[in-house]
Amino acid sequence: MAQGQGKYLYAVIENGDEERFGPVGIKGAEVYTLAGGGVSAVVSDAPAGKLRPERRNLAAHHAVLKMLTERGAVLPVSFGTVADDPSVLRGFLKGNAETFKEQLRRVEGRVEMGLKIRWDVADFFEYFVHRHPPLAAARDRLFAGGGDPSHEERIELGRLFDRLLEEDRKALADRVEDILASRRFEVKRSPSRNEREVMNLACLVERDREQEFEETVFEAAKLFDDHFAIDYSGPWAPYNFVSIEGGF
Repeated sequence: MAQGQGKYLYAVIENGDEERFGPVGIKGAEVYTLAGGGVSAVVSDAPAGKLRPERRNLAAHHAVLKMLTERGAVLPVSFGTVADDPSVLRGFLKGNAETFKEQLRRVEGRVEMGLKIRWDVADFFEYFVHRHPPLAAARDRLFAGGGDPSHEERIELGRLFDRLLEEDRKALADRVEDILASRRFEVKRSPSRNEREVMNLACLVERDREQEFEETVFEAAKLFDDHFAIDYSGPWAPYNFVSIEGGF
């Protein structure tokens, strides 16, 4: 290891001992721990040059997290995080050790499961027109007799569409979250990434309740007809339920 070389971060775990995991990191780098304050950062030597979010790099990052998650509680670090100075990293671990230990206890024995639902229709706007009479009336009024609406009128129609879209999203997500909450699953809702995405939920699930989570998803799926596509995934490291922030 070169003196002063930067460290690529994968995660923080509760382990005060130095440990090595083999050449399983990004670009085949050796993965090992740097300890401080009773917790450890799981790292590899930082690769030379700019690290791009290419599939092979992302796959290696997530493979390390999967390995760690199978061993125990883990606080995952976002892809591409590099600590320039190992001594500063150790100081950061020591200074935040109690906070990290508290977060590790919170996710001990738990994993993150994802639930995404999207509208699966050929003509998205027409689907909403048929669902919402006020939108249909506004559209018909603007284009009646082959008219050519003004720019302002088109903007107003778009605003109505956006409002109805958000209302539908919220109503559907609230119903799904109520079902998950009734089974005591902790849920975090992320913003929809595109127009067709209804909801993007992260759920914190005990390892021995993964089957129950799957059954709950099937129960929630009964709320939706063939105009929707449902996808659930996991288990993952609990990205959405921990926070690692600081300067290193």
